[in-house]
Amino acid sequence: MAHTLSGGYRLNKSETRSQTGVLVSVITIVYNGEKYLEQTIQSVLSQSYKNIEYIIVDGGSTDGTLDIIRKYDSQLAYWKSEPDKGISDAFNKGITLATGDLVGILNADDWYEPEAISNMVAHYEPESVLHGNKQYWNQDGSKAHQARPNLDILPLEMSLNHPTVFVSKTLYDRYGVFDLNYKLAMDYHLLLRLYNAGTKFIYVDLIITNMRLGGVSANIEGCYREVLRAKNEVFGNRITHQIYYYWTMMRYKISQALTDTPLSFINHFYRTRISPIKKQY
Repeated sequence: MAHTLSGGYRLNKSETRSQTGVLVSVITIVYNGEKYLEQTIQSVLSQSYKNIEYIIVDGGSTDGTLDIIRKYDSQLAYWKSEPDKGISDAFNKGITLATGDLVGILNADDWYEPEAISNMVAHYEPESVLHGNKQYWNQDGSKAHQARPNLDILPLEMSLNHPTVFVSKTLYDRYGVFDLNYKLAMDYHLLLRLYNAGTKFIYVDLIITNMRLGGVSANIEGCYREVLRAKNEVFGNRITHQIYYYWTMMRYKISQALTDTPLSFINHFYRTRISPIKKQY
């Protein structure tokens, strides 16, 4: 029986474990995300696979986010709204609450394909990390490019599509959750730790998650610095890490300089023909 807790919480876990098969926990963290959150929620609740435990962690939104969450209150396993210490902290709150065999994290402005979780469960193995493809969309609603992962270069850079990643809960229990010292590349640091531990990664060659292009620009340079730190922490300090860091910074700055110029075709050529992180158009 569901019951509401003080401070904007709801707990409703009795129904999920009555289903059969792999229980999948999906976590969405959000802060002032009223613009797209409802589409995100609907994409989870309308999945063809039904044995899902959906958890939403809100960082104390001041817009209409909580009204949207309350609209779906009875269909959520758990939700909470309170200030946090950043993205990693919010992720960890969700993981702590998760009781599923497999845990996925869906951003508050992304959405799953209808068969996304079904396709993941079909390939599920205990003690594994599953991951797939991501479809980008332009602001006008048209399809952009599809991003495909490349596990082989994960030791070099973030080459998986984290919104498509599902991790066995036992791996979080064994190797830990997100490091609060990472503000941007916490997902890379986590996956690198699992990779270095010899965890099995399973690639599902299907579109799992959709993501919009545009919006607020990410702190790319800060992210690259954290990627360098993650590699040094996991593999030890190496001169090759520093060299690759300078290469990625140079690559990014050149790409930025060519954007919206007559030479922008070079960026397209690099992404589709040369880049080790394959992006198929």
